[in-house]
Amino acid sequence: MSTQSINLAIIGTGVIGAAWATGFLTAGHRVTAFDPAEGAEERLREQVTNCVEDAGSGSAASLLDNLTFAPSLAEAVAGADFVQENGPERLEVKQSMLAEIDAAAPESAIIASSTSGFSPSQLNAQARKAPGRIVVGHPFNPAHLVPLVEVVPSADTSAAVVDRALEVYRAIGKKPILVRAELPGHVANRLQAAMWQEAYSLVERGVVTVSDIDTAISYGPGLRWAILGPLAQQSLSGGAGGMRHVLDHLGPPQEVWMRDLRQVHLGEDLKEKLISGVDEELRGRDPAVLAKQRDDMLLELIALKRKYGELP
Repeated sequence: MSTQSINLAIIGTGVIGAAWATGFLTAGHRVTAFDPAEGAEERLREQVTNCVEDAGSGSAASLLDNLTFAPSLAEAVAGADFVQENGPERLEVKQSMLAEIDAAAPESAIIASSTSGFSPSQLNAQARKAPGRIVVGHPFNPAHLVPLVEVVPSADTSAAVVDRALEVYRAIGKKPILVRAELPGHVANRLQAAMWQEAYSLVERGVVTVSDIDTAISYGPGLRWAILGPLAQQSLSGGAGGMRHVLDHLGPPQEVWMRDLRQVHLGEDLKEKLISGVDEELRGRDPAVLAKQRDDMLLELIALKRKYGELP
């Protein structure tokens, strides 16, 4: 299976499915899609067009020539080299859908699920033909712009399948990481959850406002993390001594801070504080305009990372 031009199947064509279709079509691959919802084909073509325009990738007209909408799931995956599943985030639905894909797809095809939290061992529980070729391929929102993909294999997944999945994602301009253990939420969502936990705690305790939390991250460490990530950035703080110097000298006080982090429960009082805080922070600002500004800035940041060799 060469990445020069492969047959992709997209199962489930909502926001995430459309983003995947855009990425694969832009990279020159043929995409066959299926979604049982009424009007799904028209919505998919419109979403792909919008994603292409958002990403500044020119006109979608020629790309759409390589997009086919199949009348059934089985027909969509029958000739696929790689299948990306994007069904609802309900385990029983995904298990049934992936079992159907496994039964209908060629045994050589890799099957990836966009699940944000389920493990491949949960997802492949009903698959019978080749359950080991089912992996997690979790993108990050907005998925048509953000390069990250988390690839999570099960214990039954071969190294060849893992390597191939990573290769396919890299070939469409993604930045995949291999997650070497099955954990709820994978990696990026767990890192986010750790930060949200302390953010919620600080708001609950009245230490800062919701707006202060967002300012502290977006105008502080968040700016640096977008460039190098938290651990590489921490190493830079050590100067010539690098990470060893940081951990030797700042490790002990960091441990004090980490032990002081609080667990929280999202009860009604805390939820109301968070909701009202965000409402106050964003009052008078149009969410659609904010999302467009976010995406435009993401594109500029991604262009900078390409300029400095951080992305292909």
